[in-house]
Amino acid sequence: MNIKRKVQLQNYNTLSVPSVAEYFCSVNSKNELIECVNWAEKNSLPLHIIGGGSNVLLAPKITGLVIQCRINFKKIIDQDVDHIWIEVGAGENWHSLVEWTLKRQIYGLENLALIPGLVGAAPIQNIGAYGVELCEVFERLEGLKLSDKKFTSLSNKDCDFAYRDSVFKHTLKNQFIISSVVLKLKKNPCLKLIYPALQTALAQFKNPDAFDVFNAVVSLRKQKLPDPLATPNAGSFFKNPIVSCEFAAQLKQAYPDLPQYPQEDGSIKLAAAWLIDSAGWKGKEASGVEVHPKQALVLTNRAKCEVGVILAFAESIQRDIKQRFGVPLEIEPQLLGGGVLAR
Repeated sequence: MNIKRKVQLQNYNTLSVPSVAEYFCSVNSKNELIECVNWAEKNSLPLHIIGGGSNVLLAPKITGLVIQCRINFKKIIDQDVDHIWIEVGAGENWHSLVEWTLKRQIYGLENLALIPGLVGAAPIQNIGAYGVELCEVFERLEGLKLSDKKFTSLSNKDCDFAYRDSVFKHTLKNQFIISSVVLKLKKNPCLKLIYPALQTALAQFKNPDAFDVFNAVVSLRKQKLPDPLATPNAGSFFKNPIVSCEFAAQLKQAYPDLPQYPQEDGSIKLAAAWLIDSAGWKGKEASGVEVHPKQALVLTNRAKCEVGVILAFAESIQRDIKQRFGVPLEIEPQLLGGGVLAR
């Protein structure tokens, strides 16, 4: 356990937000994780967990101990005629995992290629892209429950997954540190090609395979989304809003081109990018923060501004969309800075 003091976290988040952690430690095992939690408890310090920093907004100063989970391993733990179960450490890179599975002819993650971040963050966000969500392949996870400092297993149902949501944003927020994830994948590909842009990208193939889907998703994401290493960003900054069927019908009448996606519960998901673009925000910039010219859901931070500047710009967009369309936009990245006392 190597706990450092006053660590600059600008290189630990893809938005390049300047932030200083009072204490910081990168852990490589469950034992080190326990040691860090005990140390924070002994010193009455709040805990904060960070992964790849791709979906967080960091406060300028973070009091307490920031833990980065770097528990790395990938292994096949079970299989039957049709399925393969793999367990993956929370510190593994998500995209590298997708590549690893495909190279071993294990299928189900191809639509989720090139999503930034680490595996441990995937269940928190219930990551999704191009017609697939993590919850569809998720079996269970293991993590440290801070209330009793015991490693606990949570099932798919326990995680209470929803669109870009999970129990870790609610009742278990700041109360659980994920150490590994188990996924139930397939031995034979079962391609999901319902997403229109993906269908278009694969139109040249008579019978596309999982590798074609993977390559198409990578190409689409590179076309639409800036590389965080070159242009600081946190991917989609706003969630696609979900509204009632009745309100969606009113919007459709007023805005026939607004994309709408029916949900299983009868609600309707709207395209936040269309709303932002239609309101004229695409390409707009203020104080070094910009709405990406190619993807209205993305805010970039070339000037490496503090989080307050980014949030002020985002709030301007939210107010305008609410006024124009009557639709509230919710910010997708999570603010890191509150923490929880280890007990």
